[in-house]
Amino acid sequence: MKNWHPDLGRSSSPLYMAIADLIEMDLRSGQLLAGDKLPTHRDLARRLAIDVTTVARGYLEAQKRGLVQSHVGRGTFVTGSADAARVPLPVGISPDSRRAAMVDPSMNMPPEPDDPDLLARMRDGLSAVASDLVPLLRYQSFGGAAMDKEAAALWLGRKGVAPQQERIFVAPGAHPALLAIFGMLTKPGDTVLAEAITYPGMRSIAAQLRLKLVGLPMDDQGILPEAFAEACMREKPKAIYLNPTLQNPLTLTMSAARRAEIAATANTYRVPIVEDDAYGFIPASTPSPVAAFAPQLTWYIGGLSKCIGAGLRLAFVVAPDDSRALWSFAGAMRAGNVMASPLTAALATRWIEDGTADAILDFLRSEAPARQALAASLLPAGYRADPMSFNIWLPLPQGWTRSTFGTHMRACGLGVMASDAFAVDGAPPEAVRVSLGGPVTRPQLQTALEFMAHALEGPPEMAGSFF
Repeated sequence: MKNWHPDLGRSSSPLYMAIADLIEMDLRSGQLLAGDKLPTHRDLARRLAIDVTTVARGYLEAQKRGLVQSHVGRGTFVTGSADAARVPLPVGISPDSRRAAMVDPSMNMPPEPDDPDLLARMRDGLSAVASDLVPLLRYQSFGGAAMDKEAAALWLGRKGVAPQQERIFVAPGAHPALLAIFGMLTKPGDTVLAEAITYPGMRSIAAQLRLKLVGLPMDDQGILPEAFAEACMREKPKAIYLNPTLQNPLTLTMSAARRAEIAATANTYRVPIVEDDAYGFIPASTPSPVAAFAPQLTWYIGGLSKCIGAGLRLAFVVAPDDSRALWSFAGAMRAGNVMASPLTAALATRWIEDGTADAILDFLRSEAPARQALAASLLPAGYRADPMSFNIWLPLPQGWTRSTFGTHMRACGLGVMASDAFAVDGAPPEAVRVSLGGPVTRPQLQTALEFMAHALEGPPEMAGSFF
């Protein structure tokens, strides 16, 4: 029997997943070889001071990955290399070029992974989910299955959000969740507060629900607390919308002190907070969510679009600590969406539990700063950015208008969106959001940024694109 004593601290996955992760790691390193007999469930449980059932689940997970094989009365044996466990695409099956070309450049997209090991790991998760395909095609419990909520709690816990499971909803994306929340909190004609320059989706939702959206003055940390307090007295708002970490499009992040001030004002005037934490999981360290300062008033939305993949269309929603809010939200979501896709929920759960989601985050945490550094080396100073953001906010030099600049950059491959989409009140500034992510490779990004830098050196007439 192999005297195998894994260090569970090497994996951030749940314990049973960590056992399978470590079998795979040690296969790669050569510490385990094909044919090695692993310790019995009871022996490994004793060595690691964990429950026997946890070891059993770990071995079963490793068997699903093709790493081990268990035989009644004989034990569990390593069956082959970790690479062999990865199933390549079947012969004759290749990516569909029609899907590869599908992209909406107006969206602020994260850079796309291109590392073969990471892509193989992502496909492994999809293959594992496919083994449960039939039950995943059924209608499921509203708000997410228990195991999906457990994964959501694990994910949210990294941000210090640790609600009871009944307060967690697995929703089909942040946008439907926002629509349901504001539809529940407001009626046509009501006032909702937001940043003066805010997420375009919030403007669309306000228009759809016929709400009065009021933009609040900002500084480098976001909404000014005194402006919020004045608006509470003047406007009697039904809610405030916040995007406090790597705010889209300005890339600003509220400090912990500012979040506490905003929460205190909301508590004073009993204004519900809707916290859209779309980018909050990307930095390795951020201030606690606003929800931590006002849990009884805050709707917290941890979307997966920016930190794992927009195609999942999945978000984890934490309702305020109020049973009436739970019932109202459940009714609103069920009426509008029925349920989140069990297929995508299962894939997200798999990736969270087996560490793939962490690997995607690690990629983003290295790729985003590299792209921001490239932009800094090519573009003139004066734009807003954060090392972890996927975009820059570019005030245009005199002579350029946002429409003219957008037209000039249309063929460069970058998503350039005029400030009109983000400005809540008054005339939009002459500025654009430039997205640095999506399917654009780093060499393509460099070419596009060089083209942009050349344009910014002079007035539009000098750019050579207008006749």
